[in-house]
Amino acid sequence: MIQRNDVYKYKYFNFYYVYMKSTAVANANIALVKYWGKRDKELMLPQNSSISMTCDGMSTATTVEFGNYKKDIFVLDGREFKQGTEYNEVTGFLDIVRKKAEIKQKAKIVSQNNMPTAAGLASSASGFAALALASSKAAGLDLNEKELSMLARRGSGSASRSIGEGFVEWYRGEKPDGLDSYAESIAFKEHWPEFRMLAVVVSKKEKKIKSRAGMAQTVANCSLYPCWLNTIEDDLKIIRNGIKKKNFTQVGERSQLNCLKMHATMMSTTPPIIYWNPTTIEIMHSVIEWNENELESYFTVDAGPQVKIICLKKNVPEIEKRLKKISNIERVIECRPGDGAKLIHNHLF
Repeated sequence: MIQRNDVYKYKYFNFYYVYMKSTAVANANIALVKYWGKRDKELMLPQNSSISMTCDGMSTATTVEFGNYKKDIFVLDGREFKQGTEYNEVTGFLDIVRKKAEIKQKAKIVSQNNMPTAAGLASSASGFAALALASSKAAGLDLNEKELSMLARRGSGSASRSIGEGFVEWYRGEKPDGLDSYAESIAFKEHWPEFRMLAVVVSKKEKKIKSRAGMAQTVANCSLYPCWLNTIEDDLKIIRNGIKKKNFTQVGERSQLNCLKMHATMMSTTPPIIYWNPTTIEIMHSVIEWNENELESYFTVDAGPQVKIICLKKNVPEIEKRLKKISNIERVIECRPGDGAKLIHNHLF
């Protein structure tokens, strides 16, 4: 991880104001064992542990500058947010950083996603992971990977996993203060370079029910939710071992099953939560058919309509060829195991 931040000073009526600027980039991650539900909403502590792949190909770049600003400024993909949920989440996260760093300066934050935002492609994970690294460094903090993961978790639970590279496990933890709930790499990106995740974008619209609200609704109102939790440890063990042994069938089959179990809890909550659209379902049926006919591939779907196809590098050309025959697919992003969050030199302002 590159350790770098820029510090600027200027004099105004005999007072020195310090501008501290840093830029970070973080990749999104897609869970192979899903996280769904919180046991502590303030500390973002999960009901269950999870395993994901950090995805080279879907990322967020964020520049943070602390200085003589009257209020926090937040710009995402060219749009300035002056109020509302997104603004409050970002400024609330900065308050955590300011308290930790013992500073009071307001900040300007500029972020850019290379994927649709809030559409089920884990943009909040990459977003808060990049914000955690950029803001902590700009504030003068020098956090290690575990500390960064716990900080990123405070913005978005899944962001804790985007700090690490390759294949990452986020531990549920048991302590009420969250000091044992963090993510770390269980296999680096070089471990399985043939592994692929094809993110199939079927809608760029923001989802109506955000993950945070969907989780709370499911935990509160779904009678199947305890059954979901009871199966997680088995899923974690199978996929963790499958990754370490590079057993593709084992990882793919169990990831697909884990995904379907999670969505079953959403669909059976009150009122029901259904993120899929007709194209989502068509792709899922297609993947099952391909797998039955010796084109090994599996699907997983997060809280949104986008399908992620789990496959090996050798099968990507054929899968992409077949996807072209399906209507209403807007984009296919090929992802391989990617880097963890890192500082970069090119500021966004």
